[in-house]
Amino acid sequence: MIGVTIHLKRFHETKDSHFITFSCGNRRAWLNTPDARNTFEHELERCRKWYGLFVYGYVVMPEHVHLLISEPERAPFSSAIQMLKQNVANHLQGDRIRFWLPRYYDFNVHTHKKHIEKLRYIHRNPVKRGLVSAPELWPWSSFRHYLTGEEGIVEIESEWTGRKRERMGIFPTVKQCNPQTFPG
Repeated sequence: MIGVTIHLKRFHETKDSHFITFSCGNRRAWLNTPDARNTFEHELERCRKWYGLFVYGYVVMPEHVHLLISEPERAPFSSAIQMLKQNVANHLQGDRIRFWLPRYYDFNVHTHKKHIEKLRYIHRNPVKRGLVSAPELWPWSSFRHYLTGEEGIVEIESEWTGRKRERMGIFPTVKQCNPQTFPG
């Protein structure tokens, strides 16, 4: 495949969730310390608030990140990912020439079944890689939130979060889709 250019096809503004993966430059383990992973979580939460994202799941690994997120309410999808990557790099780059690889993998999640599949993949990644023996032992993921409702640095959109909002008397409204334009 020498000299072949691969063009990624991305589908945005579909109201789908997105399974995103991006890696550190040269696939180096630049997120290999608790401080680096905490910095990523803080910047993800900042990005979530700024752009109006729902974060359904995530894991921060030593050399890459997986996210399951909504499309942002206040900007193009690529702008939110770019801001997240730039802010993390600004905090952690030091003398590294390129903190992140320039591209990211983006998979539209159309069904509940695929949503669950991607969450399981995200949460099992640290176990599969031999970093911990059980997903709840890796603090830099959304797994413990799903297991116990534990609140971490990043607000996770889940049934736990929905019940908390209801107890607080917050009832988000859902936009109604015009049946004539509803796909399928």
